[in-house]
Amino acid sequence: MSDLTQDSVNEAIKGYLEPHLEKDLVTAKAIKSIAIEGGKVSVAVELGFPAKGCMGDISAAIQEKVGALPGVESVEVDISAKVVAHSVQKSLKPIDNIKNIIAVASGKGGVGKSTTAVNLALALAEEGAKVGVLDADIYGPSQPRMLGIQGKPESKDGKTLEPMEGYGMQAMSIGFLIDEETPMIWRGPMVTQALEQLLNDTNWDGLDYLVVDLPPGTGDTQLTLAQKVPVSGAVIVTTPQDIALLDARKGLKMFEKVEVPVLGIVENMSIHICSKCGHEEHIFGQGGGSSMAAQYSVDLLGALPLDIRIREETDGGKPTVVAEPESRISQIYREIARKTAAKLSLQAKDYAAKFPNIVIQNN
Repeated sequence: MSDLTQDSVNEAIKGYLEPHLEKDLVTAKAIKSIAIEGGKVSVAVELGFPAKGCMGDISAAIQEKVGALPGVESVEVDISAKVVAHSVQKSLKPIDNIKNIIAVASGKGGVGKSTTAVNLALALAEEGAKVGVLDADIYGPSQPRMLGIQGKPESKDGKTLEPMEGYGMQAMSIGFLIDEETPMIWRGPMVTQALEQLLNDTNWDGLDYLVVDLPPGTGDTQLTLAQKVPVSGAVIVTTPQDIALLDARKGLKMFEKVEVPVLGIVENMSIHICSKCGHEEHIFGQGGGSSMAAQYSVDLLGALPLDIRIREETDGGKPTVVAEPESRISQIYREIARKTAAKLSLQAKDYAAKFPNIVIQNN
Protein backbone atom coordinates (compact mmCIF):
# COMPACT_ATOMS: atom_id res chain seq x y z
CA MET A 1 0.00 0.00 0.00
CA SER A 2 1.59 3.32 -1.05
CA ASP A 3 1.42 6.51 0.97
CA LEU A 4 0.29 8.46 -2.06
CA THR A 5 -1.99 11.30 -1.00
CA GLN A 6 -2.97 14.71 -2.32
CA ASP A 7 -0.79 16.25 0.38
CA SER A 8 2.29 14.29 -0.69
CA VAL A 9 1.67 15.23 -4.34
CA ASN A 10 1.24 18.88 -3.31
CA GLU A 11 4.52 18.75 -1.38
CA ALA A 12 6.29 17.27 -4.40
CA ILE A 13 4.94 20.03 -6.68
CA LYS A 14 6.13 22.61 -4.14
CA GLY A 15 9.66 21.47 -4.93
CA TYR A 16 9.41 23.14 -8.36
CA LEU A 17 9.85 26.92 -8.45
CA GLU A 18 8.12 28.27 -11.57
CA PRO A 19 10.68 30.77 -13.02
CA HIS A 20 8.18 33.42 -14.22
CA LEU A 21 6.15 33.50 -11.02
CA GLU A 22 9.27 32.93 -8.88
CA LYS A 23 6.99 30.83 -6.68
CA ASP A 24 5.89 27.24 -6.56
CA LEU A 25 2.57 26.48 -8.26
CA VAL A 26 0.82 25.49 -5.01
CA THR A 27 1.65 28.80 -3.31
CA ALA A 28 0.66 30.65 -6.51
CA LYS A 29 -2.74 28.87 -6.32
CA ALA A 30 -2.27 27.46 -9.82
CA ILE A 31 -3.10 23.82 -8.93
CA LYS A 32 -6.76 23.27 -9.78
CA SER A 33 -7.07 19.61 -8.85
CA ILE A 34 -5.14 16.44 -8.07
CA ALA A 35 -6.64 13.01 -8.74
CA ILE A 36 -5.03 9.75 -7.58
CA GLU A 37 -6.10 6.36 -8.91
CA GLY A 38 -3.82 3.58 -7.76
CA GLY A 39 -0.39 4.60 -9.05
CA LYS A 40 -1.81 7.04 -11.59
CA VAL A 41 -1.71 10.74 -10.71
CA SER A 42 -3.52 13.45 -12.68
CA VAL A 43 -2.72 17.10 -12.02
CA ALA A 44 -4.73 20.00 -13.46
CA VAL A 45 -2.89 23.33 -13.59
CA GLU A 46 -4.49 26.70 -14.37
CA LEU A 47 -1.97 29.49 -14.84
CA GLY A 48 -3.04 33.11 -14.45
CA PHE A 49 -0.89 34.22 -17.39
CA PRO A 50 -0.52 33.20 -21.06
CA ALA A 51 2.35 30.74 -21.34
CA LYS A 52 2.21 28.76 -24.60
CA GLY A 53 5.98 28.88 -24.90
CA CYS A 54 6.71 27.22 -21.55
CA MET A 55 3.76 24.91 -20.82
CA GLY A 56 5.82 21.90 -21.91
CA ASP A 57 8.60 22.80 -19.43
CA ILE A 58 6.12 23.23 -16.57
CA SER A 59 4.44 19.93 -17.41
CA ALA A 60 7.80 18.11 -17.54
CA ALA A 61 8.89 19.61 -14.21
CA ILE A 62 5.68 18.48 -12.47
CA GLN A 63 5.99 15.00 -13.98
CA GLU A 64 9.56 14.75 -12.72
CA LYS A 65 8.77 15.90 -9.16
CA VAL A 66 5.59 13.83 -8.75
CA GLY A 67 7.04 10.86 -10.64
CA ALA A 68 9.81 10.61 -8.03
CA LEU A 69 7.27 9.80 -5.28
CA PRO A 70 7.14 6.15 -4.19
CA GLY A 71 4.21 4.26 -5.67
CA VAL A 72 3.72 6.59 -8.67
CA GLU A 73 3.40 4.73 -11.98
CA SER A 74 2.35 7.58 -14.28
CA VAL A 75 1.73 11.32 -14.08
CA GLU A 76 -0.68 13.15 -16.35
CA VAL A 77 -0.56 16.95 -16.39
CA ASP A 78 -3.26 19.13 -17.91
CA ILE A 79 -2.23 22.79 -18.21
CA SER A 80 -4.40 25.73 -19.20
CA ALA A 81 -4.19 29.51 -18.77
CA LYS A 82 -6.93 31.89 -17.73
CA VAL A 83 -6.32 35.64 -17.57
CA VAL A 84 -8.52 37.53 -15.12
CA ALA A 85 -8.96 41.24 -14.38
CA HIS A 86 -6.67 42.63 -11.70
CA SER A 87 -7.24 45.54 -9.37
CA VAL A 88 -6.58 49.10 -10.52
CA GLN A 89 -6.22 52.50 -8.79
CA LYS A 90 -8.69 52.79 -5.90
CA SER A 91 -10.80 55.58 -7.44
CA LEU A 92 -11.25 53.83 -10.82
CA LYS A 93 -13.12 50.87 -12.28
CA PRO A 94 -11.83 48.56 -15.04
CA ILE A 95 -13.09 49.30 -18.56
CA ASP A 96 -15.60 46.89 -20.12
CA ASN A 97 -13.99 44.48 -22.59
CA ILE A 98 -10.46 45.13 -21.23
CA LYS A 99 -9.32 42.88 -18.38
CA ASN A 100 -5.94 44.54 -17.81
CA ILE A 101 -4.19 47.70 -18.99
CA ILE A 102 -0.39 47.61 -18.97
CA ALA A 103 1.39 50.95 -19.38
CA VAL A 104 4.81 50.94 -21.06
CA ALA A 105 6.73 54.04 -20.05
CA SER A 106 10.17 55.61 -20.06
CA GLY A 107 11.56 58.70 -18.41
CA LYS A 108 13.16 59.93 -21.62
CA GLY A 109 12.85 59.49 -25.37
CA GLY A 110 15.13 57.45 -27.60
CA VAL A 111 15.36 54.35 -25.40
CA GLY A 112 13.27 52.15 -27.71
CA LYS A 113 10.06 52.25 -25.66
CA SER A 114 7.62 52.05 -28.60
CA THR A 115 9.61 49.19 -30.14
CA THR A 116 9.52 47.37 -26.80
CA ALA A 117 5.78 48.08 -26.38
CA VAL A 118 4.79 46.67 -29.78
CA ASN A 119 7.01 43.58 -29.42
CA LEU A 120 5.73 43.01 -25.86
CA ALA A 121 2.13 43.20 -27.10
CA LEU A 122 2.83 40.82 -30.01
CA ALA A 123 4.70 38.45 -27.68
CA LEU A 124 1.73 38.35 -25.28
CA ALA A 125 -0.46 37.46 -28.29
CA GLU A 126 2.01 34.73 -29.35
CA GLU A 127 1.78 33.31 -25.83
CA GLY A 128 -1.99 32.92 -26.28
CA ALA A 129 -3.57 36.13 -24.98
CA LYS A 130 -6.04 38.45 -26.71
CA VAL A 131 -4.15 41.74 -26.96
CA GLY A 132 -4.57 45.33 -28.09
CA VAL A 133 -2.13 48.21 -28.30
CA LEU A 134 -3.03 51.87 -27.68
CA ASP A 135 -0.59 54.47 -28.99
CA ALA A 136 -0.83 57.22 -26.35
CA ASP A 137 1.89 59.32 -27.95
CA ILE A 138 -0.29 62.01 -29.53
CA TYR A 139 2.63 64.20 -30.71
CA GLY A 140 4.71 61.37 -32.14
CA PRO A 141 2.53 58.32 -32.90
CA SER A 142 4.62 55.42 -34.16
CA GLN A 143 2.46 52.29 -33.83
CA PRO A 144 0.73 52.59 -37.27
CA ARG A 145 4.11 52.38 -39.02
CA MET A 146 5.52 49.77 -36.65
CA LEU A 147 2.51 47.49 -37.20
CA GLY A 148 2.41 48.23 -40.94
CA ILE A 149 -1.27 49.27 -40.72
CA GLN A 150 -2.66 51.75 -43.23
CA GLY A 151 -6.08 53.34 -43.62
CA LYS A 152 -8.53 54.92 -41.24
CA PRO A 153 -10.70 53.22 -38.58
CA GLU A 154 -14.38 52.64 -39.31
CA SER A 155 -17.21 54.05 -37.22
CA LYS A 156 -20.43 52.04 -37.39
CA ASP A 157 -22.51 54.42 -35.26
CA GLY A 158 -20.78 57.76 -35.88
CA LYS A 159 -19.74 57.92 -32.22
CA THR A 160 -17.28 55.09 -31.62
CA LEU A 161 -14.34 53.66 -33.59
CA GLU A 162 -13.58 50.09 -34.56
CA PRO A 163 -9.99 49.15 -33.65
CA MET A 164 -7.57 48.59 -36.53
CA GLU A 165 -6.01 45.12 -36.83
CA GLY A 166 -2.42 44.05 -37.39
CA TYR A 167 -0.91 40.57 -36.94
CA GLY A 168 -4.09 39.43 -35.14
CA MET A 169 -3.86 42.28 -32.67
CA GLN A 170 -6.20 45.25 -32.14
CA ALA A 171 -4.67 48.73 -32.36
CA MET A 172 -5.66 52.38 -32.01
CA SER A 173 -3.58 55.52 -32.55
CA ILE A 174 -4.09 59.20 -33.40
CA GLY A 175 -1.80 58.28 -36.32
CA PHE A 176 -4.73 56.44 -37.95
CA LEU A 177 -6.81 59.61 -37.92
CA ILE A 178 -4.32 62.15 -39.30
CA ASP A 179 -1.81 62.29 -42.13
CA GLU A 180 1.60 60.87 -41.17
CA GLU A 181 3.34 64.20 -41.74
CA THR A 182 0.74 66.44 -40.03
CA PRO A 183 2.14 67.90 -36.80
CA MET A 184 -0.14 67.86 -33.74
CA ILE A 185 0.10 71.50 -32.62
CA TRP A 186 -2.04 71.00 -29.54
CA ARG A 187 -1.92 72.19 -25.94
CA GLY A 188 -1.98 69.76 -22.99
CA PRO A 189 -5.77 69.63 -22.34
CA MET A 190 -6.48 68.67 -25.98
CA VAL A 191 -3.86 65.93 -25.82
CA THR A 192 -5.30 64.41 -22.64
CA GLN A 193 -8.83 64.59 -24.06
CA ALA A 194 -7.64 62.84 -27.24
CA LEU A 195 -6.07 60.06 -25.17
CA GLU A 196 -9.28 59.52 -23.19
CA GLN A 197 -11.33 59.40 -26.40
CA LEU A 198 -8.97 56.96 -28.12
CA LEU A 199 -9.24 54.67 -25.11
CA ASN A 200 -12.94 54.98 -24.26
CA ASP A 201 -14.46 55.48 -27.73
CA THR A 202 -12.77 52.45 -29.30
CA ASN A 203 -14.80 49.23 -29.43
CA TRP A 204 -12.10 46.98 -28.00
CA ASP A 205 -13.14 43.36 -28.40
CA GLY A 206 -12.66 41.24 -25.25
CA LEU A 207 -9.01 41.99 -24.49
CA ASP A 208 -6.93 40.17 -21.89
CA TYR A 209 -4.35 42.95 -22.10
CA LEU A 210 -4.26 46.44 -23.58
CA VAL A 211 -0.66 47.61 -23.87
CA VAL A 212 -0.48 51.42 -23.72
CA ASP A 213 2.58 52.95 -25.38
CA LEU A 214 3.08 56.17 -23.39
CA PRO A 215 5.05 59.18 -24.59
CA PRO A 216 8.33 59.74 -22.71
CA GLY A 217 8.41 61.83 -19.54
CA THR A 218 6.10 62.49 -16.59
CA GLY A 219 3.78 65.19 -17.96
CA ASP A 220 0.09 65.68 -18.83
CA THR A 221 -0.45 62.40 -20.65
CA GLN A 222 1.14 60.30 -17.92
CA LEU A 223 -0.85 62.13 -15.24
CA THR A 224 -4.12 61.58 -17.15
CA LEU A 225 -3.27 57.90 -17.46
CA ALA A 226 -2.55 57.68 -13.74
CA GLN A 227 -5.69 59.56 -12.66
CA LYS A 228 -8.33 58.57 -15.22
CA VAL A 229 -7.25 55.30 -16.84
CA PRO A 230 -7.58 52.07 -14.80
CA VAL A 231 -4.05 50.64 -15.07
CA SER A 232 -3.21 47.21 -13.63
CA GLY A 233 0.58 47.57 -13.93
CA ALA A 234 3.45 49.42 -15.58
CA VAL A 235 6.65 48.41 -17.36
CA ILE A 236 9.60 50.84 -17.40
CA VAL A 237 11.95 50.81 -20.40
CA THR A 238 15.49 52.16 -20.04
CA THR A 239 18.98 51.80 -21.46
CA PRO A 240 21.96 51.09 -19.16
CA GLN A 241 23.12 54.70 -19.66
CA ASP A 242 23.23 56.82 -16.47
CA ILE A 243 21.21 59.67 -18.03
CA ALA A 244 18.45 57.28 -19.15
CA LEU A 245 18.40 55.54 -15.76
CA LEU A 246 18.07 58.87 -13.98
CA ASP A 247 14.89 59.65 -15.95
CA ALA A 248 13.60 56.07 -15.71
CA ARG A 249 13.74 56.41 -11.90
CA LYS A 250 11.42 59.44 -12.16
CA GLY A 251 8.94 57.39 -14.19
CA LEU A 252 9.08 54.56 -11.67
CA LYS A 253 8.51 56.92 -8.73
CA MET A 254 5.59 58.56 -10.54
CA PHE A 255 3.78 55.20 -10.81
CA GLU A 256 4.54 54.44 -7.16
CA LYS A 257 2.97 57.77 -6.12
CA VAL A 258 -0.24 57.11 -8.04
CA GLU A 259 -0.45 53.51 -6.73
CA VAL A 260 0.13 51.74 -10.04
CA PRO A 261 2.32 48.66 -9.43
CA VAL A 262 5.54 48.58 -11.46
CA LEU A 263 5.76 45.04 -12.87
CA GLY A 264 9.41 45.43 -13.81
CA ILE A 265 12.13 47.05 -15.89
CA VAL A 266 13.23 46.23 -19.44
CA GLU A 267 16.82 47.16 -20.24
CA ASN A 268 17.03 47.98 -23.93
CA MET A 269 20.24 48.26 -26.00
CA SER A 270 22.06 46.54 -23.15
CA ILE A 271 24.84 45.11 -25.32
CA HIS A 272 26.04 45.62 -28.90
CA ILE A 273 27.04 42.51 -30.84
CA CYS A 274 29.02 43.32 -33.99
CA SER A 275 27.25 41.87 -37.02
CA LYS A 276 30.63 41.36 -38.76
CA CYS A 277 32.82 39.75 -36.09
CA GLY A 278 30.51 38.97 -33.16
CA HIS A 279 32.45 41.19 -30.74
CA GLU A 280 30.30 42.17 -27.74
CA GLU A 281 30.50 45.66 -26.29
CA HIS A 282 28.50 47.51 -23.62
CA ILE A 283 28.19 50.79 -25.55
CA PHE A 284 25.79 52.43 -23.06
CA GLY A 285 27.35 51.05 -19.88
CA GLN A 286 26.67 47.85 -17.99
CA GLY A 287 24.31 46.56 -15.31
CA GLY A 288 22.30 49.79 -14.94
CA GLY A 289 18.90 48.11 -15.28
CA SER A 290 19.69 45.35 -12.78
CA SER A 291 21.08 47.79 -10.18
CA MET A 292 17.98 50.01 -10.58
CA ALA A 293 15.74 46.94 -10.22
CA ALA A 294 17.58 45.93 -7.04
CA GLN A 295 17.41 49.48 -5.65
CA TYR A 296 13.62 49.69 -6.03
CA SER A 297 12.86 46.00 -5.36
CA VAL A 298 11.29 45.42 -8.77
CA ASP A 299 12.11 42.77 -11.35
CA LEU A 300 14.47 43.12 -14.28
CA LEU A 301 12.12 41.54 -16.85
CA GLY A 302 14.80 41.17 -19.50
CA ALA A 303 17.70 42.76 -21.38
CA LEU A 304 17.67 43.28 -25.15
CA PRO A 305 20.71 43.72 -27.39
CA LEU A 306 21.35 46.73 -29.63
CA ASP A 307 20.67 44.93 -32.91
CA ILE A 308 20.11 46.45 -36.35
CA ARG A 309 17.41 43.87 -37.15
CA ILE A 310 15.13 45.13 -34.35
CA ARG A 311 15.25 48.63 -35.88
CA GLU A 312 14.96 47.49 -39.51
CA GLU A 313 12.05 45.12 -38.89
CA THR A 314 10.06 47.58 -36.78
CA ASP A 315 10.65 50.44 -39.25
CA GLY A 316 9.52 48.07 -41.99
CA GLY A 317 6.16 47.44 -40.29
CA LYS A 318 6.92 43.87 -39.21
CA PRO A 319 8.34 43.80 -35.65
CA THR A 320 10.85 41.12 -34.70
CA VAL A 321 8.38 38.89 -32.81
CA VAL A 322 6.42 38.30 -36.04
CA ALA A 323 9.29 38.82 -38.52
CA GLU A 324 11.59 36.23 -36.92
CA PRO A 325 9.51 34.29 -34.37
CA GLU A 326 12.22 31.67 -33.75
CA SER A 327 15.09 34.17 -33.31
CA ARG A 328 16.90 34.67 -30.01
CA ILE A 329 15.56 38.25 -29.81
CA SER A 330 11.95 37.07 -30.23
CA GLN A 331 12.52 34.51 -27.47
CA ILE A 332 13.75 37.32 -25.16
CA TYR A 333 10.60 39.36 -25.93
CA ARG A 334 8.41 36.32 -25.22
CA GLU A 335 10.23 35.70 -21.93
CA ILE A 336 9.66 39.37 -21.00
CA ALA A 337 5.95 38.97 -21.92
CA ARG A 338 5.57 35.84 -19.76
CA LYS A 339 7.35 37.47 -16.81
CA THR A 340 5.25 40.65 -17.13
CA ALA A 341 1.97 38.71 -17.25
CA ALA A 342 3.09 36.35 -14.46
CA LYS A 343 3.96 39.30 -12.18
CA LEU A 344 0.55 40.79 -12.94
CA SER A 345 -1.18 37.46 -12.20
CA LEU A 346 0.12 37.66 -8.62
CA GLN A 347 -1.50 41.07 -8.04
CA ALA A 348 -4.87 41.34 -6.31
CA LYS A 349 -7.82 40.38 -8.50
CA ASP A 350 -10.63 42.78 -9.34
CA TYR A 351 -13.90 41.61 -7.79
CA ALA A 352 -16.01 44.65 -8.76
CA ALA A 353 -17.82 42.71 -11.49
CA LYS A 354 -18.92 40.07 -8.98
CA PHE A 355 -20.78 42.52 -6.76
CA PRO A 356 -24.10 44.03 -7.84
CA ASN A 357 -24.47 47.82 -7.85
CA ILE A 358 -26.45 48.86 -4.78
CA VAL A 359 -28.93 51.64 -5.52
CA ILE A 360 -30.67 53.45 -2.65
CA GLN A 361 -33.96 55.06 -3.56
CA ASN A 362 -36.10 57.39 -1.51
CA ASN A 363 -39.66 56.17 -1.88
